[in-house]
Amino acid sequence: MSVFTGHVGPLCHNGRMSKYTLSVDQADALKQIGAWYKSESAPSLTLGGYAGTGKTTLIAYLRQALDDFEEKTSVGFCAYTGKATRVLHDKLREHKAMHTGDSISTIHSLIYTTEDGPGDTPTWVRKERLDRDLIIVDEASMVDATIWEDLLSFGIPVLAIGDHGQLPPVSSTFNLMADPQLRLQRIFRQEEHSPIIEVATLARQSGLLPCREFGPGVRKLDRSLSDTGQAVSEMLEAWKPELLVVCGYNATRVKLNAGIRGMRDITGPEPQSGDQVVCLRNNRLKHLYNGMTGQIIAIRAADQDEAGLWYEADIALDGEDYRYSGYILRSQFGAMTTVKEVPHAPDDERGDLWDFGYALTVHKAQGSQAPGVLVFEERFAKSSDDDWRRWLYTAVTRAEYALTVVGPDYEASGI
Repeated sequence: MSVFTGHVGPLCHNGRMSKYTLSVDQADALKQIGAWYKSESAPSLTLGGYAGTGKTTLIAYLRQALDDFEEKTSVGFCAYTGKATRVLHDKLREHKAMHTGDSISTIHSLIYTTEDGPGDTPTWVRKERLDRDLIIVDEASMVDATIWEDLLSFGIPVLAIGDHGQLPPVSSTFNLMADPQLRLQRIFRQEEHSPIIEVATLARQSGLLPCREFGPGVRKLDRSLSDTGQAVSEMLEAWKPELLVVCGYNATRVKLNAGIRGMRDITGPEPQSGDQVVCLRNNRLKHLYNGMTGQIIAIRAADQDEAGLWYEADIALDGEDYRYSGYILRSQFGAMTTVKEVPHAPDDERGDLWDFGYALTVHKAQGSQAPGVLVFEERFAKSSDDDWRRWLYTAVTRAEYALTVVGPDYEASGI
């Protein structure tokens, strides 16, 4: 019996049985995906699933079902960022779901080709054709309107999978996961006992996290206690790229970045070689996107810049296989807001906006995950209850293993 017909049982691949089985809503979603793929009735399908509902497990079942239904099906697995692609690769390998002829890459590597650009930074041009039978996009909530149109332009079915509980894309009216056609909402039984999933579920359902230990390495601390200040200081002093620090306000982000740099004995407000940085504005020609992070390899005052507005910098991008080289605006570093009126860079080039990236706002961290996450709860005065739940849920689901949330003690305040 094809998995498309509703089989609910262990996943078999190359004679080996997986420990994973489909839930009822996964099996129903798989049948509907199969009906969509076989009928060729629509160019795309969206599937939303909360953390712990088994989106990647479903992808593994789907991959087997495709071979049951149609021989030599080739799938292009992809995600928006290099970091997300590595996570997807590890999960697919765990499920033994990659077949000969499949590929896994960033969306940009899948559908664009590169041409020589300034320095080591490529410019990207959409490919004329793509030799795949199906495209599966993970973390699809990050996809913007232009990239979505380019994905659909090849005439290949596109299955977009993401978490519909997260924040919508920042500074965009396009939200692919705003109302997914299919939804996974039941948390897997084995995931219910995960302390991070417990925190994520509380965040999504109520937005109120109690101050307590949820499990090994997963906790919420009362921000009013002196012990909390000491614990946070120790975490920031030991900062490494494996710790993602997120907050709500730009003012908090700027203070945290300055504090962490000081703890690392980086003197002065100017960016230096070795600094962790984050991109604040898209530049499609350079394959540079808002929220990308990296480390400065080299930086100097720009030539032919009499006003002293620009640096020339080389930046190693996290999770990518190429470097950024270009002009970056001096005044953006340490600024409370993103610069709106950006002057022309030398040689009349378009310069780019970067800032220190030791701490990020949650919106900037949407495409990232890290082994450890430190969250500073900060609610905007005008945010609705739904906005707040999405913000907190997005923040805590960045964590893979360890999570510390710093915020108010709602139980003590009687909320």
